[in-house]
Amino acid sequence: MSKKTSSRRKSPKPSPRQQGRRFWRLMLRLTTLGLVLLACWMIYLDAVVTSRFEGRRFEVPSRVYARPLELYDGAGISAGALVRELELAGYRVRGGNRPGSYQRSGTRFIINTRGFDFPDGAEPARQLAFAIRGDRVTGFSVTAGDVSPIVRLEPAQIGGIYPAHREDRILIELADVPPALIGGLLAVEDRQFYDHFGIAPLSIARAMIANIKAGRIVQGGSTLTQQLVKNFFLTRDQTLVRKANEALMSILLEWHYDKNDILETYLNEVYLGQAGTRGIHGVGLASQFFFGASLKELDIHQVALLVGMVKGPSYYNPRRHPERALTRRNLVISEMAEAGVISDQQARAASARPLDLSTRPSFTDNRYPAYIDLVRRHLARDYREEDLQSEGLRIFTTLNPEVQQAAENATSSTLPRLAKGEAAKALEAAMVVTGKDTGEVLALVGGKDTDFAGFNRAVDARRPIGSLVKPFVYLTALAQPERYTLITPVEDKSFTLEFEDGRRWQPRNYDRKERGLVPLHQALSRSYNLPVVRVGLDVGIPAVQNTLKAFGVSSPVSGYPSMLLGSVSLSPVDVAQLYQGLATSGFNTPLRTIREVTNADNEPLSRYSLKVDRVADSAVVHLVQYVMQETMQEGTGRSAYYTLPDSLTLAGKTGTTDEGRDSWFAGFSGDLLAVAWVGRDDNGATSLSGATGALPVWAALMAQVPQHGFSPVVPDGVQYRWVNPEAQALTGENCDNARLIPFIAGSEPEQHTGCNGSLGGQIRGWFKGLFQ
Repeated sequence: MSKKTSSRRKSPKPSPRQQGRRFWRLMLRLTTLGLVLLACWMIYLDAVVTSRFEGRRFEVPSRVYARPLELYDGAGISAGALVRELELAGYRVRGGNRPGSYQRSGTRFIINTRGFDFPDGAEPARQLAFAIRGDRVTGFSVTAGDVSPIVRLEPAQIGGIYPAHREDRILIELADVPPALIGGLLAVEDRQFYDHFGIAPLSIARAMIANIKAGRIVQGGSTLTQQLVKNFFLTRDQTLVRKANEALMSILLEWHYDKNDILETYLNEVYLGQAGTRGIHGVGLASQFFFGASLKELDIHQVALLVGMVKGPSYYNPRRHPERALTRRNLVISEMAEAGVISDQQARAASARPLDLSTRPSFTDNRYPAYIDLVRRHLARDYREEDLQSEGLRIFTTLNPEVQQAAENATSSTLPRLAKGEAAKALEAAMVVTGKDTGEVLALVGGKDTDFAGFNRAVDARRPIGSLVKPFVYLTALAQPERYTLITPVEDKSFTLEFEDGRRWQPRNYDRKERGLVPLHQALSRSYNLPVVRVGLDVGIPAVQNTLKAFGVSSPVSGYPSMLLGSVSLSPVDVAQLYQGLATSGFNTPLRTIREVTNADNEPLSRYSLKVDRVADSAVVHLVQYVMQETMQEGTGRSAYYTLPDSLTLAGKTGTTDEGRDSWFAGFSGDLLAVAWVGRDDNGATSLSGATGALPVWAALMAQVPQHGFSPVVPDGVQYRWVNPEAQALTGENCDNARLIPFIAGSEPEQHTGCNGSLGGQIRGWFKGLFQ
């Protein structure tokens, strides 16, 4: 047997030439793979760049505006209120005729308006001259610009509805940007902007050398395009991957889009500061935030400050670090002069100027959070929240800054005087003010801390309304004139109701007294409890429920007799809606906070016009208005005239719940309806009644606002008669207690002439206004 031995043949070693070929084949494959991957990545980045840049580039918050101030001969406004409105709208005291400025000399004013694009047309810039005497505009004239008897000032922006990321901006077009700002920005940040293709290799190289020499980052080489890409698409992470993406995306952006388009987007995107939780983006908003003026109104030294802040908005914040900001601004001015953007003479003059900031940040977070809250609730009926946050809508509201300021002052100044110590700390308040005839919400106070954007008591605090319900109980009864008139005797005497389950209810008057028979008008004006329960039970609780629902109460109304004393729980806004029908003689005008909404291009989207529905007979409502005036002159509201002039005729009603847990007052003049509530959030007892709690707050408001007295027109179907309410007739023996009282035609007593037309010793002059 033979044994074979096999051996494996060894492969020859590759030659250097073969090794070289293999290496280059591998490199070719890797390069090809890399190029394919890079191409795929570029395709992905290109999709990201184009989809974001061509789509909705910015989420622009909605702007919320107050009502515009109309100025004309006879317009009612105080000098102090006018100054506050001008400052609210960003006007500044300045000589000359620059738009957005005003001058004051005693009672004389000169105002240079900016003009504004209102939904119903553009209001041009004008110069106005007039005086304010006795809280009225006199000698009004237009001294420059289109002549008009009535001029609307630019409405103040009172807030916004912001995106979730809290970025805020005012979009501007490149044509609206001062040439000095563009020139200064390019001179400082990117002098080769119009020459490079997104990145500047030489600038990057220079920056790298400077940083290596310094041992730290002292210079950046990013172009404006790279800065835009970093802010618009990427994070701020300092990594090679992020920088590579930034360079690639910059090239793609320049490949697709025009330089001016990129520059305009940069000017709208650049971050320039912080207002609380809200980021200030873009030079348009920054101009208003720091200077209270539009870009077109800025001087060179202000333009230079904005350019200088691009490098570090926090580090060069002019309000926090004025010296640092001034040094940076002057450096920018010198760069602008060196680049030929401005002359040396302009540079010297600009460097000598102060920072010239506005006295306070303009267009900061919502100035009136409680009011904006109600606006948002009304908008939610028609608009999605994401559209409100991102579509740049313009929302024109009914807020009157003068009335809002008065309401806030009335609350903050009066509340501390109502109690002391811990009791004072626990007290809270809310107020709603509307136009009497329009239902427009002019002012809203959600609590004593008017800047707090938390619990809105004016909208969400639903509390028993107490005696505020009584006018509606008597209105229901007076709608039956064959049974009830204002002089019908009603019984002010205690009684007990026993229910089927054995429970007993015994109502009592606030002062625990009983007066026997009293005329109906006196029972209401003095707010006696016992008569109103008797009358309410007589006409029927369902009838009173129907009256409340007709006047706007949408929540369920209790069917228990306690409802007749105000166990109905409503918010101050609900009460304002309820009393609107009384103020307008039986015509319901739904409360509204919005006049119109437009898109960012000023195209109208929604118009909220006045709506009126008749809910009660005007003749019957007139009788209740008469007694509400009596309430102010002789009844529970008479203490208002400790603050208000006797010549201002008013109508109103107090309301108090058990142990003073809720103090209410609702009343109106010829112009305003206001509802005030005072109480505690924990529903704890207070020592306050409607007359000692809410009424002083209400009166303090009314004392601050120029207005007309309430003088209702006597409707058809109402007859006035001289009557002695106690005798229910007028004879020669009882003339001294006579007064004029309205009746539904056919229910008036027989007219006696024994007094020979004498007015009687207790006739009040204020009754004359009812029928002059």
